Amino acid sequence: MEPVGRIMKLICFYLPQFHEIPENNDAWGNGFTEWTNVKKCRPLYIGHRQPRVPLHNNYYNLLDIKIMERQSALAQRAGIYGFCFYHYWFNGRLVLEKPVRNWLKNKNIRTHFCFCWANEPWTKTWHGAGGNKEILIPQTYGGSEEWDRHYCYFREYFLDERYIRYQNKPVLLIYRLKNISDFNRMIQYWNACAKKDGFDGIFLISMNVCREHVAASRWVNGTVDFEPNRTKSKKLQADTPVWAREKGGAIFNRFAVRSIQYDKIYRDMLSVPHKKNEFRTVFADYDDTPRRGVRAIVTRGVTPRKFGKYLRKSMQKSAEEGNEYLFVNAWNEWGEGNYLEPDTKNRYRYLCEIKRAIGKSGVRGDKKTE
Repeated sequence: MEPVGRIMKLICFYLPQFHEIPENNDAWGNGFTEWTNVKKCRPLYIGHRQPRVPLHNNYYNLLDIKIMERQSALAQRAGIYGFCFYHYWFNGRLVLEKPVRNWLKNKNIRTHFCFCWANEPWTKTWHGAGGNKEILIPQTYGGSEEWDRHYCYFREYFLDERYIRYQNKPVLLIYRLKNISDFNRMIQYWNACAKKDGFDGIFLISMNVCREHVAASRWVNGTVDFEPNRTKSKKLQADTPVWAREKGGAIFNRFAVRSIQYDKIYRDMLSVPHKKNEFRTVFADYDDTPRRGVRAIVTRGVTPRKFGKYLRKSMQKSAEEGNEYLFVNAWNEWGEGNYLEPDTKNRYRYLCEIKRAIGKSGVRGDKKTE
């Protein structure tokens, strides 16, 4: 059993959807970003905390590198080790790649980072459209020529000193591993490429999302529970339905917003034993009303103080299980009400809880460059 005082590295999932891209302008109209749905969201019932407003109305544009410098500084002061950027690749076509590209070029930013390949089709329902999913960009995987192009894109990032490595292997998460039919050959190819670059291969982490289970593969080095998605898919109950209202009206209608207690979902998360390289995730909050409207899921009983309590427990368990990475969902998922960034209600309290948890638990956040 590893000692509690071992280094604990907190890695926050990071959404780069806070700037305009042609794909979103074509689908939703000019000017669309993640902030569009966040700003227009309205409460669905009495006491529903919507819209969520960033502190000082900081509806930032991630193409401004000064924003990312400030985010990095905030994260480091709290003791956060790194960010895990969502990566969107469609047979060589990149989407939302500019923020991490700017991050790579700016050597003033010292925070570590890695990638999570969000390997799903780009669909219109991702941001609140009703009805059937409209596929805007399909997801395909190809063969060795495609794998080579993809690795060549990763290569410059992997070689950067700030990229997160474990056992001399660049850490790479894949969101839907089972969607890749020829995964074993693909990762074998990437491992060979990485070894040519002086690494010992790729440290591949498969994400446990909803009901997805990792296919057995010798090329998978670890897993991470993507919370609260994994647990809420099993435990969600409309045990105390909250009745929603029509947009712009005060008359309650037939729709029920599904909800789950914050304490209940964390009790379940903490009760599941983990092994070495089975990484835990903590989450700040969850309310995806900006994306889903009356089909939203809302967590009840959330406070920064509770988050800090469950963070400390998760850090303790992770240390006892021999794992030095603990993932945090999320740095800036404003469309899901799931963020550490300061807002007008809680200000910096979530970040203060992280700093306090690191200090109280005896598990420290590490800021050194690997």
